[in-house]
Amino acid sequence: MNLSPAEKERYARQLGAGVLSEEGQLNLRRSTALVTRVGGMGGPAALMLTMAGVGRVIIAHGGDLISPDLNRQVLGSEAVIGQPRAPHFADYLRSMNRFVEVDYVDHEPSDSEALELVRKSNIVLSCPPTFAERLRLNRAATEAGIPLIDAAQWGMTGTMMVVRAGLTACLQCVYPQPPPFEEFFPVVGAISSAIGSLAALEAIKILSGTGHPLFGKMLTYDGFQGRATTMELTRAVDCPCCGNL
Repeated sequence: MNLSPAEKERYARQLGAGVLSEEGQLNLRRSTALVTRVGGMGGPAALMLTMAGVGRVIIAHGGDLISPDLNRQVLGSEAVIGQPRAPHFADYLRSMNRFVEVDYVDHEPSDSEALELVRKSNIVLSCPPTFAERLRLNRAATEAGIPLIDAAQWGMTGTMMVVRAGLTACLQCVYPQPPPFEEFFPVVGAISSAIGSLAALEAIKILSGTGHPLFGKMLTYDGFQGRATTMELTRAVDCPCCGNL
């Protein structure tokens, strides 16, 4: 099925030379993206995917919105402080694009739930703060054989890596032992939005078949120093997650 006249109007600014072809836009419409969580990085990522026209966006986020969230969680607002985040975030996303189906999970998925959600998706954007959740999504994406984009932040620095199961290093190759986790870590909202938007861009490229995704690479942006670096990642042959692929 071709793009409708209304869709062509909606996406007019991203169709053409140097951006997306109509076939690329149709590829987005046929795709499902899982984003978990949808706070500082996942919120902007889910927003960009929705605005770009990914056909179905599944978000997962538990808990209620608190005031300190609002320095970075762009899907929230003062009006919903103290209320569950996931349904409000989903409503906001739906308000941004009538052509996109938005579903939500109101908690962080368990191992079995994560795998079930990943198998319904074409790509995973992993944006949780804890390594336990990030490694869970990495395992699920590896088992399902779909691309994963892992995004992380601290202070004014953010990182993003793009994984192709069985062909590039996975998250566990890079972090064989989870580093220490600080529950209430410092972060500036601008770096959250920057990394989340870059993660969405990589997902849009992969799903639409456009450009050159950063498979097997990690992008780091040090906002304090104003420096961006990209490094090639090496697979660990004995990785317990992907070493047998």
